[in-house]
Amino acid sequence: MRFDHFADLLDYWAHETPDACALRYGEKRFSYAQLREAAHARAAELRRSGKTCMGILSDGSLDCVVELFAANLAGMQIVMLDENAPEELLRRLIVYTDADALWGDPDLVEELSPALTRGAENGCGRILFFTSGTTEQAKAVVLTDHSLCQSAWNGSAKLPLSRSDTLLCLLPLGHVFGFVCGLLWGLSCGACVALGRGPRHYTDDCTYYAPTAVSVVPLLLGFLLKSGAVNPQLKLILVGAGDCPPALLTAAAARGIRVSFGYGLTETSSGVAISVSGDPYAMEICPDDAVTLAEDGEILIQAPTCMMQGYYKMPEATEAVLKDGVLRSGDLGRFDEAGKLHITGRKKEILVLSDGTKIFLPEYEGRIMAVLEHTELAVIAKDGRPVLVFAGEATQEELTRRLKPLMAQLSRGQQLAGIYITDEPLPRTATGKIKRWELQQKAGTP
Repeated sequence: MRFDHFADLLDYWAHETPDACALRYGEKRFSYAQLREAAHARAAELRRSGKTCMGILSDGSLDCVVELFAANLAGMQIVMLDENAPEELLRRLIVYTDADALWGDPDLVEELSPALTRGAENGCGRILFFTSGTTEQAKAVVLTDHSLCQSAWNGSAKLPLSRSDTLLCLLPLGHVFGFVCGLLWGLSCGACVALGRGPRHYTDDCTYYAPTAVSVVPLLLGFLLKSGAVNPQLKLILVGAGDCPPALLTAAAARGIRVSFGYGLTETSSGVAISVSGDPYAMEICPDDAVTLAEDGEILIQAPTCMMQGYYKMPEATEAVLKDGVLRSGDLGRFDEAGKLHITGRKKEILVLSDGTKIFLPEYEGRIMAVLEHTELAVIAKDGRPVLVFAGEATQEELTRRLKPLMAQLSRGQQLAGIYITDEPLPRTATGKIKRWELQQKAGTP
């Protein structure tokens, strides 16, 4: 179903199927009627508070979902915050986004409360999500309940769920892919959404809830398959928010599970294209969107119903990527003979060296990973030359020796100029992507 706002979604299913299960969280269950009632009751309390901007320290619980819907019904601007982020970062984000109220773990809320502001103006309907921040610090993207509802319909038009389906939500709701494809996708179709009980339950949530569909990032898909945590009732896996090795998709398909791959951005309220049959990497464009390619292969997106309003308080950054309704995605792609979209890389994952040599980082890093039999590594630039960041126990002499045959196959400009070893895990986004900009800072590079 296509809904204009969260209120319409709650009203429709509470009237159409009031007793059907909307949400499960452990032993707790909410029917669609109960979800609507709880959200409206809490919204009344929030209106009386006089607050205008709610920062939600999302924990993915049933109460979290109710608070989110309630804050929207109360006309508040909503900011989706990562409860696991460093407190100093959370304080800066609270000030930046004008939050004057917080929801989440009481102890954390108490710690962060001194950072609360005087609130936001004209924020009704706005929901702020943060970009993944792989190559630069994250920006707050201004979406709305309307754009998110349209995105949920846009994807379900290509990949519908039925009312008898149970969608397992394992992804963080603070990430737009998790919010749309882990929550709204199911609710907009009148299905039951089972809310994951946290990372320590990844291995048993499938058995516990017996879902028929699940949305995952590639890292999580690999973990579920390796752990044998896939239940027999599961018939559909939607993979998104990152590059997915073909071996993972093949392994899932070998279990008789339909695998679809989705492509989208925070700026477009999530999904733009999705595979529905055959090659999972060959994606059809969602109904409301239009995609063209720039001369250099960059994907240009028109998504009138789902496009962001802009980056919060950052008009110049908005203008740099969004002009006349066309978003420069920063991703590279191609169309096949059938008109289906294939993602070929990311412009910012192409390292341009001082001599003009270009390195496509995923491929370059993949070759290093194969030699070292180690995946916790990344390549960054220093003084116009590639430098390896290796997270683990090793010495520079050992790594240099093992990589010598590979380096001999590369041109002088492509060879590693240095190796930086750290005993800390590589910084990653909520969906498992490496934060290259943060690595640059930690490694002391410009």
